[in-house]
Amino acid sequence: MSFWPKSRKARRRLTVLLAVAPVLALAVGLALYGMRDSISLFYTPAQAQEAHVKPGRKVQLGGLVQHGSVVKHPGGDVEFVVADQKAAAKVVYHGDLPDLFREGQGIVAEGTFNDQGVFVAKQVLAKHDERYMPREVSKALKKQGEWRGEGAGAPAYDASAYGKPAQ
Repeated sequence: MSFWPKSRKARRRLTVLLAVAPVLALAVGLALYGMRDSISLFYTPAQAQEAHVKPGRKVQLGGLVQHGSVVKHPGGDVEFVVADQKAAAKVVYHGDLPDLFREGQGIVAEGTFNDQGVFVAKQVLAKHDERYMPREVSKALKKQGEWRGEGAGAPAYDASAYGKPAQ
């Protein structure tokens, strides 16, 4: 029994397919390899703790800024806690926060966790109007059963209720 089909036309198609398939697989593999650093997954603090996100991996951390957690240091460093219903994570950011950044609001921070478990944000994204909540944050809150609808006041999470911020 031969691998090759008897029909000349079918053999030609099979030959082309066998020649093109490795090239396509290589192209897809190289594209995925090239994009590995630009892909950043979204996590809530609880999801980040469960996933044990590796230090240095670029991710997006979303949740609500805990009331009373924003500390501004001279020199432009800002520390705050992002919390969800189950966990909290300390975030450190250097630079000017968006004008609409407030305690109790949903934010998405892009950055990496350091070796101590502190999230070092490179960019902080806040809502652009008073009813908007980042889609990832609202979806994660709905999943946890915390969502109260558009425009509802955000719950005030107490990080001490969950232990110390995510490490």
